Amino acid sequence: MATLKDFRDERIRKLNELRTEGIDPYPAHSNRNTKIGDILKSYDKYADKDVCVAGRIASIRSFGKLAFVVIADDSGSIQIFLKDDAAKFTKKLDTGDFLEAAGKVGRTKTDEISVFCDMPRILTKALRPLPGRDGFTNKEERLRRRYVDMAVNPEVRERFVRRAKFWTATREFLNNHGFVEINIPVLEVTTGGADANPFVTHMDALDQDFYLRISQELPLKRLIGGGFERVYDIGPRFRNEGMDDEHLPEHIAMESYAAYQDYNDGMKLYEEMIKYVCKETWGTLQFERDGMKVDLDCEWPRISYADILKEKFDVDVFNPDLEKVKGILREHKVKFDEAAGAGRLLDYLWKIIRKDSAGPFWLIHEPVELSPLAKKHAADPRVTERFHPVILGSELGNGYSELNDPLDQLGRFEEQQALRDAGDNEAQMLDRDFVEMLEYGMPPTCGWGNSERNFWFFEGVSAREGVPFPPMRRDE
Repeated sequence: MATLKDFRDERIRKLNELRTEGIDPYPAHSNRNTKIGDILKSYDKYADKDVCVAGRIASIRSFGKLAFVVIADDSGSIQIFLKDDAAKFTKKLDTGDFLEAAGKVGRTKTDEISVFCDMPRILTKALRPLPGRDGFTNKEERLRRRYVDMAVNPEVRERFVRRAKFWTATREFLNNHGFVEINIPVLEVTTGGADANPFVTHMDALDQDFYLRISQELPLKRLIGGGFERVYDIGPRFRNEGMDDEHLPEHIAMESYAAYQDYNDGMKLYEEMIKYVCKETWGTLQFERDGMKVDLDCEWPRISYADILKEKFDVDVFNPDLEKVKGILREHKVKFDEAAGAGRLLDYLWKIIRKDSAGPFWLIHEPVELSPLAKKHAADPRVTERFHPVILGSELGNGYSELNDPLDQLGRFEEQQALRDAGDNEAQMLDRDFVEMLEYGMPPTCGWGNSERNFWFFEGVSAREGVPFPPMRRDE
């Protein structure tokens, strides 16, 4: 049986033969002027017209003086009809090569749309054969060589077209509602805006350690303090934590901030945005995942954090019996740190409820200790004006009326820093510069953020399947 080395050696032989004949197997320029899909969609428009198409060779059939080569670009595939010397040229070609073909569009005797080409031109000689779809199903190999996965599985490539549409629709919605996109630094002296363990790097120019951002929040709110009224950023963020079906250490996220709005305004705006993005990306508001179904085409109810924990587990979030909470977590086989604070334990408890909640609904009024950057509720200072959309067992976003009282913010930062000093690596850092900004004044503001987890959920794939190149252990 031929090995990969045998196939590669034979292709290198053909490569050298092309060069000996003065043919460049890797030219810089292509003369393509027509997409294959355009010909297939509008045959009458292109019939008997000269075109130049290009694409990867999918198959080669040679019959002496006649040959039929099928090539594919990202819009479709088409047959190239060759005869005489052009047919002989196919002996130097292999599946996987990129080929250019100029000629008239027509139909063969079997009525197949074809380009009748006098002599094709090689654009790229492939030295390794692409595996067939049935021979490339190992998940580890697919994720490690994603370029092969995309080449042999068009549906994978189409998924990332939808991923691009997802973020394009997000930008369109925000831009149409008066937001300005401003990219902010990835490297931060003090990182914050979320409970997460950061990556650390070193900047030689300043001889100082920096953190890769875990959130876009604090720089964007500095912009609000600087006079912007509606801003957002879409880009990568980094959290040095584990990987699972819902989380990746590096992922794309969006955060937006609107001055003169509160959390009630935010829920209306971002409910509209989620519906708009889903409609633009998938053309529907009905989704199914893990046996759960959801229809977003309704007015989403609002449910209090304290009410739902009281209803499901009879736990008072404002005066919790921590031993009772730990007992419930053990009963549900949830791993937790025995030294974790009340807020962390209650969050684990909520996640038990969340995983079986199809939604859609807004989870509101989380306790203050769970939301160190959110404004307290005017009628009940024990809770904050925070809101999460709960859909298909997950929180697909996070928003709140932003805290703009500098002294209150300083106190909460100090509480978080104390937790961090006590060993909680996910507690937030004390950011004195941010407090200083608040002392100059920041107007009432509603903030919102969501990551590409929304895309993974609605697409119905895991986190690693939902990004083009997931993190993998190095393998030579």
